[in-house]
Amino acid sequence: MPAFSLLLLFFFLLHSPASPATAHCSTTTFAKTYKKCINLPTQGASLAWTYHPLNATLDLAFSGTFISPSGWVAWGLNPDSPSMTGTHALVAFSDPSSGGLLLLPFVLDSSVKLQSSPLLSRPFGLHLLSSSAVLRGARSVSDGAAVQIFATLKLSPNRTRLHHVWNRGLYVQGYSPAIHPTTPSDLASCATVDIVSTATEAGAPPPDALRTAHAVLNAASWGFLLPAGVAVARYLRQRTSLGPSWFYAHAAVQIAGILAGTAGFALGIVLGARSGGVEYGLHRGLGVAAVVGGGLQSAALFFRPKTTNKYRKYWKSYHHFVGYGSVVVGVVNVFQGFDVMGLRRSYWKLAYCLGLSTMAGVCLALEVNSWVVFCRKAATEEKMVVAEAPQQQQEVAVKAKV
Repeated sequence: MPAFSLLLLFFFLLHSPASPATAHCSTTTFAKTYKKCINLPTQGASLAWTYHPLNATLDLAFSGTFISPSGWVAWGLNPDSPSMTGTHALVAFSDPSSGGLLLLPFVLDSSVKLQSSPLLSRPFGLHLLSSSAVLRGARSVSDGAAVQIFATLKLSPNRTRLHHVWNRGLYVQGYSPAIHPTTPSDLASCATVDIVSTATEAGAPPPDALRTAHAVLNAASWGFLLPAGVAVARYLRQRTSLGPSWFYAHAAVQIAGILAGTAGFALGIVLGARSGGVEYGLHRGLGVAAVVGGGLQSAALFFRPKTTNKYRKYWKSYHHFVGYGSVVVGVVNVFQGFDVMGLRRSYWKLAYCLGLSTMAGVCLALEVNSWVVFCRKAATEEKMVVAEAPQQQQEVAVKAKV
């Protein structure tokens, strides 16, 4: 029952929307004052602008924050749709040569998602008249440093609905921005804004029901059920009063864990096929290793020798080695999954850590108790052997005389 309650809590936390406090947008910058502004729906970003209908020019200022001293912040326009592919972007980052703030134009075509080659700077291409970037309240790029990107564009007559795209990344390779985080919030960093009415249509976040199901199934199976099944086998089998009940409990928990883990792995394959070139090599490799180990454990049950068979001890060694290895790989991959989902510092990861540490604490107490019982039993048997030794010597002496 406690495990079921913890699972419900974990599922609830995964579905709980984040509600960070966001400041109101401002029409005033150090350079000029704009007429309109809005808060963008993600990353705490905002946009201020002035539209000049007589000559169809747009002055705007995008405000964002860095998430790494070696990171980047970008804003751009997509002429066709509110999506990354096809966006003409201005990217701000620290110049590797001088250390000053640098602003370069890029065009994001479909090859960007595949990451087959470094992203190279290309002309903006949307009638960009001028552009610049400046840090706010900081002398150099740092984690949390605020930046403003300024641009003046010549628009097509009567075209006032613009598809804005923005994002930020952790590092830059030379002069090439690396891939940004792929959390649902980061993937939804786009919006269509009418610069006359300020009407905003936020880009729909990608469906994350599969991601949530994948996370819950794998955290429940590899993260809880399978380690619990190992603990049942190790500590309950020592209680002779339970008879074979420990084995049935161990088998039931492990079967449930393997089934849930296999379902979670299948969802992971589906998510990988839909990721559009985004790959998580370590997470995928650990997942494959855990599933293969679990499959070998399941297959080994069909070849389990009888207790009187001379090969039984080798089978037990194999069963223990593969079982413990699969559990360790599975738990490590659960933590890797938190990083992939952008939940490295989150309440749901904290809830998982609390549950896992509670299980580890119980196992540690049971392990200490089992060793205490073992040592006491060994000491008692040694005393019995010492007490019986003189009597055996007397019996041998009597037989020798006879």
